[in-house]
Amino acid sequence: MRPLTVALFAESERGSYKTAYLVRSLSQLADCAGNPPLHSKGMVFAVQALLYHCNLLFFRVAEEGFSLDDYYYGMELLKDQREISDIAALCIPGVGDHSIIEATAPICERYHSILIITAQDFQDLCLS
Repeated sequence: MRPLTVALFAESERGSYKTAYLVRSLSQLADCAGNPPLHSKGMVFAVQALLYHCNLLFFRVAEEGFSLDDYYYGMELLKDQREISDIAALCIPGVGDHSIIEATAPICERYHSILIITAQDFQDLCLS
């Protein structure tokens, strides 16, 4: 059985924007992303996914929850790509913006994947 893949958007100190990195190990994650900024939630999820033996499709964003162009570009890449057919989850921690969350629906439907957000993001979404 092939490992599942988690598509994740997060801030990091390294890596190009508007690029997808297929990461299979913690050492690969350290090489392509480096250290997380102080308040980044995404890198915590990235490490957890790798520790659960999932592959990671990593998208670097300038600021978690606010860099709309980075999120939309990554979503378009996910819609158009054909090489990874088993994206089990789409993880966008730090996002409470309706438009970004709505943009995940076609991707989640295409791959039959779940959306992972934090409890705070869910609360922000419900209250807005």
